[in-house]
Amino acid sequence: MQIDDTLFPGRRALLALQIGAVLVVLAALPYPLFHLDRYTFVKELVLLAAALAAALSCLGAARGLTVFMADALISGFLALSLISALLADNPWLAFRACGVSLAGAALFWSARSVTLAGHGQRLLTALAVSVVIGSSTGLIQAYGLVTSELASTARAPGGTFGNRNFMAHMAAIGLPVLVMVTLQARRRRGFALGTAGIALTAAALVLSRSRAAWLGAVASAAFLAVEGLWIGRLWADEQLRRRVLTLGATAWIGLVFALVLPNQLNWRSESPYLDSLAGVANYKEGSGRGRLIQYGNTLEMALDHPVLGVGPGNWPVHYPTYKSPGDPSFDADDPIPTNPWPSSDWMALLSERGLPASLLLLLVGGSIALAAWIRIRRRARRPPGLTDLTIVSTLIALVVVGAFDAVLLLPAPAYFVWAALGVLVASAQPIRELTLTPPLKRRMTLVVAIVGALLLTQSLMQVAGMALASGERRDRMEIAAKLDPVSYRIRMLLAQRWRAAGRCDKARPHAQAASALFPNHPAPRAILRSCGRGR
Repeated sequence: MQIDDTLFPGRRALLALQIGAVLVVLAALPYPLFHLDRYTFVKELVLLAAALAAALSCLGAARGLTVFMADALISGFLALSLISALLADNPWLAFRACGVSLAGAALFWSARSVTLAGHGQRLLTALAVSVVIGSSTGLIQAYGLVTSELASTARAPGGTFGNRNFMAHMAAIGLPVLVMVTLQARRRRGFALGTAGIALTAAALVLSRSRAAWLGAVASAAFLAVEGLWIGRLWADEQLRRRVLTLGATAWIGLVFALVLPNQLNWRSESPYLDSLAGVANYKEGSGRGRLIQYGNTLEMALDHPVLGVGPGNWPVHYPTYKSPGDPSFDADDPIPTNPWPSSDWMALLSERGLPASLLLLLVGGSIALAAWIRIRRRARRPPGLTDLTIVSTLIALVVVGAFDAVLLLPAPAYFVWAALGVLVASAQPIRELTLTPPLKRRMTLVVAIVGALLLTQSLMQVAGMALASGERRDRMEIAAKLDPVSYRIRMLLAQRWRAAGRCDKARPHAQAASALFPNHPAPRAILRSCGRGR
C-alpha cells in the first residue's frame, strides 16, 4: 500500500502499531478464575484494535496498492481459513481464531506500508522494546520485585503472559530483531539500552526453563553466527565486531546472574536448569512423550479432514474423540479436559485448516526466508545485510518454537511476528502496482471497518463477561452469560453452581448450551445425567 506521508493518517498508523506493540505485551486482567483466558482475551482485544486502527489509517492515506508475491499467498491462506470456519462445528471459536489471522495479516500489510513511508525503523524499535518489556515482567515476577494479581503463580515466571513458556517464546522469537536494532543504533545511548535489553531477555529466557524457547534461540543465534559473522565476513567490520562482542558478553552476564541470584521460583528440583537442559531431547517420558502422543492423535484428525480441517480454533472440540488411553493431553475429570490449542502451531494448522491452507502459510514464510537467504549468498564481495539475516533468523526461531508450542495462535507473538516481517520485507520487489480509485477505496474501508467492528465486539463481550463472572455471584454470572453466551467456561460454572444448589431447572439450560459448544466434553453430559436428562 502506497501511503501519502504528507497526510496525518499515515503517521497515525505508525502510532497505532507502536502503542499496540507495547500494550499487547502488558495487557492482563486480575481474574484468576479464568486462568489463561484473562491474558489471551485482553491481548486479543489489543491485537484487533491495533490492527483495525492501523489498517483504517493506512487506507485513509493510501494512493495505491503495491502487491507482493507474499500477498497472494496470505490472501489464499485467509480465504481457505474463512471457508473452513464456515463449516466448523463451533463457529464462535472459528470466528475468534480467524480474527487473530486476519489481524495478523492487517498488521503485516500496515507495517509494510508504514515502512515504505519511511518509518520502519521506528516501528522496529517499538517491537524490540516490547520484547524487553515482556521479558522484564517475567523477571519482576521471578525476583518478587512487585507483587501483582496480574501475574499467575501457576506457571511462573510468566509475567503478563500468564505462562513462562509464552513469555519465553516471545523472547526467543524477538531476540533477532532486538539484536538488529541494537547493532544499528546510531547513538551510544541507544546501543547501551539495547545491550541492557538483551541481557534482561537472556536472563528471562534462562529462568523460564522453556526448552522450546531455548532451542529456538540457539538455532537463530547459530544462523546469525555462521551466515553473518563467519561466511558473511561481518566479523571483519571493526565497529560491528566490537558491538557483537559487547552484546555477547552482556548476554552471558545476564545468563550468569540469572543462575546465581536467588529468586522466588519454587522449583522442585535442586538443579532445575540442568534438568531442563538434559531433558531437551527426552521423548520417552514427561512432556516430550505427551507431545508425541498428542501429535500422533492430531495427525489422525488431520488425515480425517485433509482439505479444510476441523475449523480454526476447533481442535479442542474434536480432540476428545481422538485421544488415546493414558493420553496426558486429556483430563476427563476436568470440566475443560484439553488445552485450547495443541502443543504445536503446525499441528494446529494441519488439523484445523487442512493441508492446502497449511502449505500456503508455509510458502509465505518459506518464500520470504528463501529470498532473504539468496540475497545473503549473492553478495559475494559485500557483507550480508542485517535485515536479511534478521528475516531468516526470526523465521528459524518461529519454526522451531512453533514445532513444540502454540505461537502464531496467540495474540502477543502473532502481533510481533506479523508486524516485524511487514517491516523487514518492505524492500522486496513488488509484482504489481495498482491504482486505488475512490470508489474502491471506500468499499475496502467499509469492509475492513465492518469486519473489524464485529471482531472487536465479540472480543469486548468476552472481556466484559469475564469481568462480571469473576466475582462468582450467580446473578452477575447470569448477566455474563448473556453478554458472552458462547463462553463454555461461564456456562459450565453456572451449571455446576446451580446443580450444587439443587436447581436443576436452572442448571440444565447452561449444561445444554455448554454441550452444544463442546459436544465431546464429558462434564456437561454428566450434569445433564445428574439432572435427569442424559445424552
